[in-house]
Amino acid sequence: MHRSNTTSRADGATGRRLVAVAATVAALVTGATACSSTGSSSAGAGAGKGTYTIWDPYPQFDKTSAWAKLLDSCGSKAGVTIKRTAFDTTDLTNKTLLAAQQGNSPDVLIVDNPVVSTLAEAGVLTTTDENKIDTSKVEPNLLGAGQSGGKTYGIPVGANTLALYYNKKVLKAAGVDVATIKDWKSLTAALAKVKAAGKKGITFSAVGTEEGSFQFLPWFWGSGAKLTEVDSTQAVSALTLWTDWLKKGYAPHSVINNNQTTSWQEFATGDYAFAENGTWQLANAKKAGLDYGVIPVPGEWGGSAPVPTGGEFVTVPVQKQTGRYTTSDKIVTCLTSAENSYTTDTTLTYIAPTAAVQDKQAAANPDLKVWVQAVKAAKGRTSDDLGTKYPKISEQLWTAVQSSLSGSKTPKAALTAAQAAASK
Repeated sequence: MHRSNTTSRADGATGRRLVAVAATVAALVTGATACSSTGSSSAGAGAGKGTYTIWDPYPQFDKTSAWAKLLDSCGSKAGVTIKRTAFDTTDLTNKTLLAAQQGNSPDVLIVDNPVVSTLAEAGVLTTTDENKIDTSKVEPNLLGAGQSGGKTYGIPVGANTLALYYNKKVLKAAGVDVATIKDWKSLTAALAKVKAAGKKGITFSAVGTEEGSFQFLPWFWGSGAKLTEVDSTQAVSALTLWTDWLKKGYAPHSVINNNQTTSWQEFATGDYAFAENGTWQLANAKKAGLDYGVIPVPGEWGGSAPVPTGGEFVTVPVQKQTGRYTTSDKIVTCLTSAENSYTTDTTLTYIAPTAAVQDKQAAANPDLKVWVQAVKAAKGRTSDDLGTKYPKISEQLWTAVQSSLSGSKTPKAALTAAQAAASK
């Protein structure tokens, strides 16, 4: 435990770092997937009593929701009153940076996972070692999104991710058996059959924001490519796949401007065989009345491709009064317990971060089995110790995708330029 050192980080040097990372964080949360300000009561209140503040990115849940009631319940168990403030993702991150500069951070912060390493490197967050928060049951691939420099900064609430929705009616009319789709070759062959039958192939988001990178990553990682070398032969094969789909009419040119919502709206028309989209569309899929199924995004040579994890981490920000940490830790442990994780992740349409709760979710709802499989193959965008390097790489990646799909550059030329810019 090194809380005295942690506390000192909230001063001058950290303040300068916070200003420096603000632009980086803004890039991360603009177009993020997935998911009024009140100051923290940390000044003046003692440990284990009074009011503890929690900030989260779930403004869709009001004080009568199951989520808000869970927060209150965890506060009561810790012997304190919870004061909760909900922001949208971008606003939450900006408010967090400002609060840290002012030494007035919330006691518990629930934040989008790719932002965790940036806040950690800026000295905003404490580590799980410092706070004795048990992460031993969390799946390592999910925990990786909250790690930086060999340290862990929080625990995931759960995860959402990407897979391929398919329209059973369209595939049947085209004579495609979805069980034959195992890799890129068989998927492309299915798209060719769909087009020949007069239907539309696949829709996705390739917009020039983080959403575009998020949707490209399964294909990028599925080729074996690494974010430290975006111009590799494997990376070129992934971008060539998407580019060829547009050239052959298997995917519409609208994907260049599609975000994940407009892409889903295309699929919901019933004309498309496939849509790459997320766990969060399950309710919309049922509402649309489509006879649909879901399969994992295939890797180039078979198997499930690694897909990026969405979802949030529960973290404990640095406080001037370090005595508050003990109660904050109790609140975090309560929120992320196996019992509460099941209820929370069902509410959020998230897959739980532990194998035991994942199995419980799949048993209760067979529709989630494929999503559990996808999450098991997933990885954090900032994993591999990329941390604050990720936003810069991602921007160059989505720029390359745009250049190639629009025809202004070949896939190889686009990724060569991306690697050069990311390496500067």
